[in-house]
Parts: sequence; structure tokens; C-alpha cells
Amino acid sequence: MRLQCEVEVRSRLLPTCGLRGRAKGARALLSLGRQPGRGGHAVYLMVCTARDRAGARYKLKENIEQFFTKFVEEGKATVRLKEPAVDVCLSKANASNLKSFLAAVRLADRGTDVEALPLSVLVPAKTSEVEKPKSKMIITSKRDYPLTKNFPYSLEHLQASYCKLARVDMRMLCLKKLRKLDLSHNHIKKLPETIGDLVSLQELNLHNNHLESFCVALCNSTLQKSLQFLDLSQNKIKALPVQFCQLQELIHLKLDDNELIRLPFKIGQLSQLRFLSAARNKLPFLPNDFRNLSLEKLDLFGNPFEQPHPLVPSIQLKIPLTLLESAARATVNYRIPYGRHLLPSHLCEDLDVAKTCQCGSACLSCFIQTTVTMNLHHVAHTVVLVDNMGGTEAPIVCYFCSLTCYSQFLDRYLQSNR
Repeated sequence: MRLQCEVEVRSRLLPTCGLRGRAKGARALLSLGRQPGRGGHAVYLMVCTARDRAGARYKLKENIEQFFTKFVEEGKATVRLKEPAVDVCLSKANASNLKSFLAAVRLADRGTDVEALPLSVLVPAKTSEVEKPKSKMIITSKRDYPLTKNFPYSLEHLQASYCKLARVDMRMLCLKKLRKLDLSHNHIKKLPETIGDLVSLQELNLHNNHLESFCVALCNSTLQKSLQFLDLSQNKIKALPVQFCQLQELIHLKLDDNELIRLPFKIGQLSQLRFLSAARNKLPFLPNDFRNLSLEKLDLFGNPFEQPHPLVPSIQLKIPLTLLESAARATVNYRIPYGRHLLPSHLCEDLDVAKTCQCGSACLSCFIQTTVTMNLHHVAHTVVLVDNMGGTEAPIVCYFCSLTCYSQFLDRYLQSNR
């Protein structure tokens, strides 16, 4: 019988000599069995570590003074031996396996017939059995990329850069402990939906690839609750889906050097976002919801922002309002619950992207649209200059649900510019 865990063997005699008996626990393989090639019925506990793969052997029959199992459900226990006077402290074990192993050790201590015990052959442990599980792997060339071996399932940080990957390796998607995935500097064109199955993923770096879009399925996946850092810079992305703003744990978002013609419509819903960079894209203006952000640093340098024209609006207002428009506005304004089990999917999608007037009311397809200037310091503590002229202002879209709202805006605007 075998058990993998961390082990610390403490001598109870050292304190009497004025020495410390504590040591750091080491990854170990514990085996319960008889000495190979020898007669007799003596059962031994063998402890193998990376430093001592041959293992230290402890005779068990009538040699255990006490078991300490208060924290066995946490994978911890201690076996106190009489001779030598040591405590074998176990931790980080599978609780179920630990209970079974301790039960067998108890039977061996009582002198139970060896034929009734689940014994193993006491042989030196393999290196892979006692080495610490690998949590980090860095690959920076195609030559070093593993083609025939799986990635260690214990990985928490995986970097595979400059490997000329054309797609995400499906073997990576089995790494359920993965917290940081760096696939920068490759040739990836499309992301698989199953990246969303990496339930612990906090950081995803896709810098300098060939991506043209960001998958909607990822926005609806478990990444909503885990992803905090996302680097999509230096790709070929023209627009992000409306659902992108469901990634509400995002803190750091990099979108530099893409072909973005607009930012996500509801970007203001990213309430945790603190660092945003979208430099050197093709943004003509910012979405209305942008004003709801609260950033520490913002970089929008090198975008072809249009000159705001608050006095030249785009009027898409129908009077009287259509029944559809009136119903849609009421649904959003009064926060009436809706879903695909109640409404056709296309109506739900329209309601999800309803625009917000300056008065706070919603509007769907009937509105007046214009652009005004916003000082970016209103949404960010630190602002990288928008252009070489030292500007920190950018145009932002404004919507008005009625002529009355637009008239009130005009009055305020004209008074402030007298």
C-alpha cells in the first residue's frame, strides 16, 4: 500500500539536547510492506523522499505509541513511533487515502497476519513519485515545445511563446489548476470555446497573434468569475461582442495595436476595471457608457478621434413612438424581467443594448445622437496623452430620448460656450 503526501520526521530526542526538532516537510512516498528478499513477517513503514529515494524504514509491530488524527479530514495526521523516538508527520494527503493507509498501519502495529494486509514491495521510489508537483512551465521556442508528452496536470502557470502555434493546444485545456496562460507571440487565429472550462484562469495573454475576434462563448463561460487580466494587444480585432462586458472581474485590459472601430457598447459595466489601454486603433469616438468607468490608468494614444459636433446631431426619432419602442423603453426603465423564455431572442438582444439618454431613460431605435468632448481625467487618475499635441480629451457619443432632452442639452451647451 502506498500514499503520496508531504512528510516531516521529527526526533523527540533533539529538544533534550537543546536542538530544534522542526524541519520543513518534503514531498514523499510512503509504502507499507515487507523487506524484499528476506524471510520473516515483519512489516515496515518506508518513507522515500527526493533526497533519499532508497527510503528510511521503520518497523511497525508493537512499535506505535500513538496516532494523532484530529485533522485527518484536512489530509493531516501524525504517527508517533517508540523506536526510534520520532514523530512521522503527514500533510497534504488525500483524506480518503490517508484514512485507508492509517487503518492498515494500525493493523500492522497490532500484529495482524501479513496475508490480510494490503502490502507493497518496498523498493526505492521513482523520481516522479517524490518530486514536488510542477506548478510553472516556461516555453519560449518551437524546439522546446512538448509534442509527445502531456503537460503536468499540476501546472498553475504556463507560458508557450514564440512557438508558432496556429491554434490553442487542446492538452492545455485539461489543466484545471491553471491560473496564468501566456500564449503571446504565436499565430493563433481563433480561440476555442473550451478555454472557458479553465475554471481557475485569472490571466490570459494573447499578445501578438492573428486573432480577428473574441468568442462570445468565452464571455458567457466561467471566465466571468475568474478572469482578471486579459491582453489582446497586437492582433487584428475590429470589434468586441456586446457580451464582452460580462467579464466583470477584469482589472487589466490591453487592446493596443488592433483594428478596433469601437469599444464594447456597455463597457461601463466593467466595474472592477482599473487599467485600460487601447492605443493605436481606429476609434472615432467613445461609447456613451465609457463615462461610467473608474480607472487608475488610461491609454488611448494614436486613435483617429473625430471632431465632436454637438450642434449637428443624427436624428433617428419617430414621433409618435412606435409600439415596439414604447414597450422596449418601459421594459428597461421599469426593470421588468425578460428572457428568451418570454421574448424572441432578437428582441432580447435589442433590449440588452438599449441606449441611455442624458435624463437616465432608455431608448432603443428612436433617438437623437451626437458627440461631445469629454476630459478623460473624469474617468481615469492617470491619462496617457491622446495625441502629440498634449490633449487629454476625446469625443464621446451622447443619446437623447426626445426633442425635449436634446433642447435642454443645447441650452446648457450654448450657455457654457458663450
